[in-house]
Order: sequence, then C-alpha cells, then structure tokens
Amino acid sequence: MSARYAGALRSLDVTQGDRVLVQVDKSPYALLLYLATLRIGAIFVPLNTAYTPTEVAYFLGDAQPRLFVARPKTEDDLVDIARNTGAALLTFDTDGAGSLADAMANAEAVEEIARTDANDIASIIYTSGTTGRSKGAMLSHDNLASNALTLIDLWGFRETDVLLHALPIYHVHGLFVAVHCAMLCGISMRFLERFDPDEVMRQLPAITVMMGVPTFYTRLLQTSDFNQGSCERVRLFISGSAPLLEQTWHAFFEQTGQRILERYGMSEAIMIASNPLEGERIPGTVGYALADVTIRICDNENQPVAANETGVLQMRGPNVFKGYWQMPEKTASEFTDDGFFISGDMAKMDEHGRIQIVGREKDLVISGGLNIYPKEIEEAIDALDGVSETAIIGVPHADLGEGLVAVICPAAGFKIEPEAMITTLKPRLAGFKVPRKIFTVDRLPRNAMGKVQKNVLREKFSDAFDP
Repeated sequence: MSARYAGALRSLDVTQGDRVLVQVDKSPYALLLYLATLRIGAIFVPLNTAYTPTEVAYFLGDAQPRLFVARPKTEDDLVDIARNTGAALLTFDTDGAGSLADAMANAEAVEEIARTDANDIASIIYTSGTTGRSKGAMLSHDNLASNALTLIDLWGFRETDVLLHALPIYHVHGLFVAVHCAMLCGISMRFLERFDPDEVMRQLPAITVMMGVPTFYTRLLQTSDFNQGSCERVRLFISGSAPLLEQTWHAFFEQTGQRILERYGMSEAIMIASNPLEGERIPGTVGYALADVTIRICDNENQPVAANETGVLQMRGPNVFKGYWQMPEKTASEFTDDGFFISGDMAKMDEHGRIQIVGREKDLVISGGLNIYPKEIEEAIDALDGVSETAIIGVPHADLGEGLVAVICPAAGFKIEPEAMITTLKPRLAGFKVPRKIFTVDRLPRNAMGKVQKNVLREKFSDAFDP
C-alpha cells in the first residue's frame, strides 16, 4: 500500500528532498502516506488538524512543499492558498478528481526504496509557536532510527505486545515514538481516532502498553470501574509531552497498582530521557538520559552547575535534530560552541544522573530581581486540599517588574479562598515565592498535546496588578 501511495506522489512530480505538507485526520491511511513519503526520499511535514487556513498559509509559505494533502472539508478554503505558493493540492480519503485515491488509481506503484544518507531530512516538525513564528525542526533518518531502536530496548518491547494508540499523529509522540516502536517490533496497535475514556476502557483488556499525555491518565482516574482489574494485562503505562503531576502518579498507583513511567522529549530531539523499565520510577522526575545521549545542566554562560542545582538542560546525541528549516541564525543560537542543543527547559540533575524538569526557561518569573521557577510553587499549591491543578505565571507589576499570579482549578465541590490560601502558603514557601494574587478557572487552557498554554494565561491576567 505504501508503494501505491508512493506511486501517486511520484505522479505529481514529488521527488527526493521535496516537502509533502499534510493536514489530515488520524487514520491508518495517514500512516501509509507517511511511509510512502519516506519511501521516495521526500520530507514528511505533518500539521496539527486544528490549524486554521490562515495558519496553514504560513506553513505553506515557509515549507514550500511540492504537494499539500488536505482534508476534503477544508479544500475550498485552502485551494487558492496552495496555488499561490506553487504547491499541488490533493484531498485525502475521497474519490474523484483531485483526490489521493484518484492519483493512486492512475499511477504505478513504486516498489524500490530511495537510498538516503543518514543525515538526510526525513521529516520537519513545526513547533507550537506559542511565542513568535513557528519553527520547523528538521529530523533526519538517523534521528528517527536511532531513537526508535533505543526505545524498543529501553521499554522492553516484545512480539506479544499490543499498543494502545490514542495520540494525534502530527506530533513526535504519536507519529514517531509510538508508531515506530510498534512497527519495528511488528506488533499490533489499537489505533483510536482520539482519546475517549470509555473506548480506552473497552480496549484495556486487550492491550499491554499504553502511551499517553497526563490528561489521559487524569481522565481515566475519573472513569468509573477503572481499577487494578481493568488493566491487569497492561505491563506499561508511559506518560509524556507535558509534566505529570506527582499526585496523579500516586493516585494512579493507589487505584491500579501501576507505576506510570514518565519520560522526557521534545520536537527537536524526540525522546531524551526516561525513567527505567526495571528499577525505581520516581514521580516528578523523568529518569535518566537515553543511551548515547549526553545531558548537562548549565548556567547562562553554558557552564555546568553542581548536582541538584537548577539550570538549563542541554543535550547532545544522535537524536538531536539538524536545525530549524530556513533559520540558520536561529539554529546557530540554539547550539553551544561544543555542539550541545540548548533545550530551554530548566532542570536539575542529581549526583546519579536522575533528571527533574523544573519548567520552561521562558516561564521563569523574575520578581524584584529574584528568579522564581513556577513548578516548585505549582507543586506546593497542588498538594493542598481542594486544588485540582495550578499554573503559576508572572504578569507586569509596576514595582517588581513581574508579579506572581496563581491560576487554580478547584477540585469538584471546593471553593478557593485566595486570602486564606496565601496565608496557608506563607509558612511553606519563601515570601517571594508566595503568589500575590490568586484566580480560579474551570480549566487551564491546553494545546493539543496537553501542555498548559501559559501565554494565554499571561494575556488574560496581564492587568492583574494595574492600579
């Protein structure tokens, strides 16, 4: 099937090194299109299905693809945009002129597999672009292969495994981590269109491994009849793409007897670190660097800090991307002189190499000249009765530069009293770490991968300290 898809691509003059931009709904056929793109040596560029035509126009202009494959329902909005950038436009999962099915029917299958260099680009993954324009992380064939081969050993994949796949496939987690592990081992996947707790509950008796974002696990915990018996065949629950709250880890263990394995990755390096399959999995940490990956925690001068001190996580290894598409200056600024990629994540590493992610460097709050790392405060608030989850942000403050604000989701049936909570926190945190204002919301804004969109919160509460 991938050879037939490859034939369709070739018939549209897609050749080695060309970009194939794809915004389609999740399906097994989308995976075939991905494999077909690699088969002919072209570059696969998946897009979040939530992107609007205006946003897609940016990616078309930036990636300059030979071909854009879109959903039928968005064709009318995108045809002119694609034409203006010189990209051919095909619709997906439909018959008739202008569809991928029509191109397949009139093309010969491409049986051969293009010869590529290990450093040739296999895929471009655009980062979320929460600040500034989105950047296209160029991932090579070697990046993908080395990472996947490491993971199947690290997580103990075997031929009898069955993977539950409820993730999107426009992101490294769902497309590369999950799919590559399954394909390299030749195991089956229960390939769900989206995460639905009830459907996951129906699938649990048949699966042995589940990969998910933290939201998956919090929603399962809220599902009736989810207990040790419902997941007794599952040997491994893996969490990533966003921080897993320690209370979620403990609640999951108490309810199921299962210790979630948290790991750490990003678009620019796929998987970077992981808690062990065998050995202690400590909640609130992401374990150790993967084999062949070197991690260090550095200050602003790129000098390593002492064990258990906070700094910026940097990495080097075969998983690290080749740079940002058409952004040589940005690429250069993100690497140190000795070749380490600067992740932008604040972290600590103990004397044994175990890593704890403290937060994003851009989320650092500087209040009154003091550096404040949100995660420590979020954990302190999340541990209080009546709190479901918390986001700590800094917003403009006339005197301090930035004032500390807590945005809290109360647990069901609880009401948060801001002044009382501030009083409770004062003995537990240094004075400069205690939020000056507290707001409550029904839910925190998140992107498609479950990450809290603090930029949205900063904008919403930007006037919190206005006179």
